Amino acid sequence: MKPIVNKKKASLNYNRQFCFDKWNQEIKNKAYKFAESYKKFVSQNKTEREVVETLTDQLLSRGFKQINFTQKVSKKWQKLFLVNRHKALIMAIQGKQSTSTGVNIIVSHLDSPRLDLKLTPVYQKEHLAYFKTHYYGGIKTYQWTAIPLEIRGMVVTDMGKQVPVSIGAKQNDPIFMVSDLLPHLAEKQMELKLKEAIKGEDLNLLVGSISSVKKSDNRVKDKVLELLNKKYGIKEEDLISADLEIVPNGLARDVGFDASMISAYGQDDRVCAYTSFQSAMDIGQPEKTTILIFVDREEIGSYGNTGALSSFSKDFIASLLAGENLEFNENTLRDCLASSSAISADVTTAIDPNFATVSDSVTAVRMGAGVVIEKYTGGRGKGGSNEASAEYMAKMRQILNSNSQIVWQPASGIGKVDFRGGGTVALFFSQHNIDVVDMGVALFNMHAPFEISHKGDIYSAYLAFKQFLG
Repeated sequence: MKPIVNKKKASLNYNRQFCFDKWNQEIKNKAYKFAESYKKFVSQNKTEREVVETLTDQLLSRGFKQINFTQKVSKKWQKLFLVNRHKALIMAIQGKQSTSTGVNIIVSHLDSPRLDLKLTPVYQKEHLAYFKTHYYGGIKTYQWTAIPLEIRGMVVTDMGKQVPVSIGAKQNDPIFMVSDLLPHLAEKQMELKLKEAIKGEDLNLLVGSISSVKKSDNRVKDKVLELLNKKYGIKEEDLISADLEIVPNGLARDVGFDASMISAYGQDDRVCAYTSFQSAMDIGQPEKTTILIFVDREEIGSYGNTGALSSFSKDFIASLLAGENLEFNENTLRDCLASSSAISADVTTAIDPNFATVSDSVTAVRMGAGVVIEKYTGGRGKGGSNEASAEYMAKMRQILNSNSQIVWQPASGIGKVDFRGGGTVALFFSQHNIDVVDMGVALFNMHAPFEISHKGDIYSAYLAFKQFLG
């Protein structure tokens, strides 16, 4: 990489800036307008399948061609995408330069912490019907009691029929809840540690209380099954072949008198998925081929054929190269990846004044101070972390500083050094010899049913991703 020459006379000090302090009214209005479309997106798309379906519709309407795993790519390809098992998606926009010279990649993840149903979940107790659940990702179990919940997902019958399920989103739909103990009887419960007060095994979803007319020992359970069969044409065994997710009920809402922040479920990491997707839609033909990857299963280690550890992303890029180059071989892919640049677009946490002791106040991220760039994540000795090189960090600084509207801030992990910290998919893509850095939006309440983001940070992320791709 050529040495970076900064012709601008700069202060010797690094000074953090805040979006709404720096921007003029025109940019502020754009940020608020952008936030409205984001709120609609994150309200409507609460599962990986829903996001993939929405992105698919958007791509098809914009002239992208959908391909499958075995389809040969034409040499004259321009805009392509591939859907992986309804839960992950990868898309490409051909650049002016040959793809073999390297690509620009942004990868984000579509999964969020939630409750999933166990395979035979329906049971009855004390004349009440319940669903057994298993939590997905890192959650605080007590946050999932006594709040309204929805059921969303897909059931596949024994005949192979796909049955979409969505209960709770519409105004007249019933919602579901995990009950909690009243404070009058919770003296012993409240003496326990938070992680012990509500056991994961006790996150049982209340789903019914009326008996079936049929005589049996499980008449309330039978009634629930009858209602499911009447509405969706499914039987109990069909729940074994289902992807049903329990997610918080409610739309994204503005936070604060100034409406400067957003509360919504699943902002980790759909805020980065949305901003990166919109940036790609607005760049036209880029100089280098653009690849956007939307993966599943990040919250549980990225394992599985839809996660970042799957070969589908690498295979897709190989297909593009093979289409462009009749002499394609494994060295073509190797050289392309080594010449590529990537962003792991994922959220981080901002210092919360209510819990400031877990953060390093000198280096911590601030809410509203722009998109965050993290040289490394992890914790306790940078464990489980990719670390971007000084040269790549300098390149990213140059990109961010080349647009005066972009407000950005650096981060050194998500908490104090001796805390566990957290990682992203960056390390999995760096294994292919790609330069990768973490970049994204800071949140409060990360992994809670409702997370809080800042509209300035969201718009800054969009601008930063667009500058990187363009």
